[in-house]
Amino acid sequence: MKDVFTEKDRELILQQFEPLRAASLKRCADQAQFELVLKAFDFANKAHEGVRRRSGEPYILHPIAVAKIVVQEIGLGCKSICAALLHDVVEDTDYTVEDIRTHFSDRIAILVDGLTKIKTALDSENKVIEEDSLQADNFKRILLTLNDDARIVLIKLADRLHNMRTIEYMPQYKCEKILSETMYIFIPLAHRLGLNNIKTEMENIWLRNKDSHAYEEIEQMLKKATEEKGPIIDNFISPIDGILKEAGYNSFHISKRMKTPYSIWKKMTKKNIPFDEIFDIYAVRIIFLPKENLSEREQCWQIFTLITNHYKYKPERTRDWVSEPKYNGYEALHLTVMAQGTWVEVQIRSERMNNIAERGVAAHWSYKGSSATNEGDMDLWLKGVQEILENPDANALQFLDNFHEELIAGEIFVFTPQGESISLPKGSTAIDFAYYIHTAIGNKAIAAKVNMKLVPLSTPLVNGDQVEIITSENAQPKREWLSFLKTSRARNQVIDAMKGINRDNIQTGIHILQERLAQHNILMQARVIRKLISFYKVNNKEELYNKIGIGLIDLSDLDVALKTSVPQRDVQMWGFKLLTPTAKHESIDKKKDYLLEEDLDKGTLSFRTANCCHPIPGDNVIGVINPDGSVTIHKTSCSIFTEFAATNGDKIVSVKWSKQFIMAYLARISIIGIDRVGILNDLTKEISLVLEVNMRKIEIVAHDEIFEGYIDLYVHNTSDLDRLIDNIRQIKGVENVSRIDIDDE
Repeated sequence: MKDVFTEKDRELILQQFEPLRAASLKRCADQAQFELVLKAFDFANKAHEGVRRRSGEPYILHPIAVAKIVVQEIGLGCKSICAALLHDVVEDTDYTVEDIRTHFSDRIAILVDGLTKIKTALDSENKVIEEDSLQADNFKRILLTLNDDARIVLIKLADRLHNMRTIEYMPQYKCEKILSETMYIFIPLAHRLGLNNIKTEMENIWLRNKDSHAYEEIEQMLKKATEEKGPIIDNFISPIDGILKEAGYNSFHISKRMKTPYSIWKKMTKKNIPFDEIFDIYAVRIIFLPKENLSEREQCWQIFTLITNHYKYKPERTRDWVSEPKYNGYEALHLTVMAQGTWVEVQIRSERMNNIAERGVAAHWSYKGSSATNEGDMDLWLKGVQEILENPDANALQFLDNFHEELIAGEIFVFTPQGESISLPKGSTAIDFAYYIHTAIGNKAIAAKVNMKLVPLSTPLVNGDQVEIITSENAQPKREWLSFLKTSRARNQVIDAMKGINRDNIQTGIHILQERLAQHNILMQARVIRKLISFYKVNNKEELYNKIGIGLIDLSDLDVALKTSVPQRDVQMWGFKLLTPTAKHESIDKKKDYLLEEDLDKGTLSFRTANCCHPIPGDNVIGVINPDGSVTIHKTSCSIFTEFAATNGDKIVSVKWSKQFIMAYLARISIIGIDRVGILNDLTKEISLVLEVNMRKIEIVAHDEIFEGYIDLYVHNTSDLDRLIDNIRQIKGVENVSRIDIDDE
């Protein structure tokens, strides 16, 4: 239903459009292009007349904001600006793609059509067909827009960034869907396309919404560190400024920055270390305008020498992305030096390198024709993605997982026999290299020569290897290759070749399983298959049948598999029987919070807790609706949930803890301190006798007068756990106590 805009609304719209108008005037090649942008604004403004966003603002402010990101932060031109302004017109109004084509151009219509398809796919509430997620299939269709124009994906990233900036206006279940998709796909995609600023901002927004407490704590620690260490960095920069001017560098600037809250949080959680043990918090960036007499690469190394003549550096921390740029086009020379007891990272870039680092693939392509760029790898990567997407039979979920792994992978550089440099994901093998060269070479490969030495196709490659593939006309792809292939392109080619064989194996596996179950007088029903999938740790029933068919699962332990139940979470209840999670068969209204509660009379819970993250009452949690109608809760920061939600957004439900819980839930705390006689006794006495908390497991190891370990214990909620941690911190010798994740056991 449309609203009536006030004069204040119209003034706000023009006020927000003005910076975009000014930026477009500079970016457009001529007056005709600029007038096309103005026409697109007028068209979109009229189309969205009277429509408001959830925030209450006029809806047109969203397309304007997306267009600003497109031109100011990505650096795209006239057609992309117009498409950004028009990107919701076809989806949300009566206008069609043909109307866009008639009023503007065929290329702008293609961009808008691609963006409309993406929005339709992501916003749809999908039902699950068998065991595949249509949301994953939708994302596959989204990336197919790369075939039309890669700018569609760039504009979509701008759209996603603005949605993240305004995510607080979304209901929780939709927030979780957006956050999970963003972390699983759009953040690594932004990184892969070199859009560092967009990637960084989305990461920080993700953390602020997933774990606001951690985000605020890190922000405070960064603020304190800036106050304490800021003068040190200033004193470090001052001599460098003079050194560069003496060396003849007149056009340069030096800036300082600190790690982002997300990057610090990630390092703290991944390595389980406190803030004080992160040594590369500070960075200095030197951006220079090249002199005519030397190449950019030579000048980067010249500046490196000038700095290391003045400051001590860590050789093992030097990163040369000038000689071999990253797969996303990033070029720079990094070194880490000591300044008054503080390690400082220094990044050396030319202005061209910096533009590519900030604006990514868009800036990267704008420099085509320069021998210093590395556009070949980017173009080949995009082409490889297109080839994978064009396969109509590729399993959507498998594709999405493989695509995600390849997005976040590191890279290596290897050489063909002719000396051509090729970039592959870190961990790639000789057979990955073969398929990268050509599908026919991969299909006929039998061995490889790495640095002139004969090796198996499973051999992992490392930087600098020279690789030659040996082929045979009688060779064909082998199923065992799937266990060591790294790249999704190679994996999909092998899967394609094996499809005919797989169909036969699946039918064989079904026949074998039916016969073995019949011996136990059991029918092959869905609940039986689910139990076997869990026991044999396979992803779906097709994988189960296939592995039975080829003999990887021999069913010798079928008796055990049929008797084993899927393990539930660790909960205890003092004075009551253990409560049982119960399925909720009535329809769940996802627009309302689902209540997490205990029913002591019936001895049941309204939920299950996920074994991957072990949430306890008080944690920020989100629910997943199971096939049987029950709800499993995860921490909102759980990586397993993030991956699941990125492909199954229709199964997410917002949840809310009830006010009181009598049950005790399993949690784990990490303890580090100085070893002394009686420390373990003091710990257990404080936990068991003083705090009256039950412990399940203790693992403490002492070495070189330092002790460290963890304790698993049962608490009612996060408040109890926080109080327990505060008390333990007071024990003499204890240096650090923190809650950590429980490993799957």
